[in-house]
Amino acid sequence: MAGRVLLRGSAGAHCAPRVLIGGAITRAVLPRLVWAQKETNMKMRIAFADHVFTATLYDSPPARDLWSMLPLELEIDNYANNEKIAYLPRKLTEEGSGSFSNEAPGDLCCYAPWGNLAFFYAGYRYSAGLIRLGRLDGGVEPLLTRGKFPLRIERLS
Repeated sequence: MAGRVLLRGSAGAHCAPRVLIGGAITRAVLPRLVWAQKETNMKMRIAFADHVFTATLYDSPPARDLWSMLPLELEIDNYANNEKIAYLPRKLTEEGSGSFSNEAPGDLCCYAPWGNLAFFYAGYRYSAGLIRLGRLDGGVEPLLTRGKFPLRIERLS
């Protein structure tokens, strides 16, 4: 009888399985998202044209994969009206990646289908295949320089 009272007394008795499933999904996904946003001591020096700035990578398999490639000599160019891109010599691992929110200028990402880095200097929205790797440490002003330039990325720490 006590079990029936609990079910009848609960306005959301039919929602209980959904709440349990939703909680399990949240517990499975949230640690991965928090893990991917945790800053590390993986700091990079980025240089193109007359600009030199730094970025800090998050603790994730794709970010560590990028770190393992450094130093890199690439070419940076404009794409759309909100980012500069540079093609990596190979695609990064997608292990541990997933959707994210709170997109902001200054994000450093990889677009997995094309295998390129994306340096966002204006607003953008997450799209499938986009992996956030880290953040620029300063402002986005260097990325506002239009044109195609040689790009060097190297480890600072």
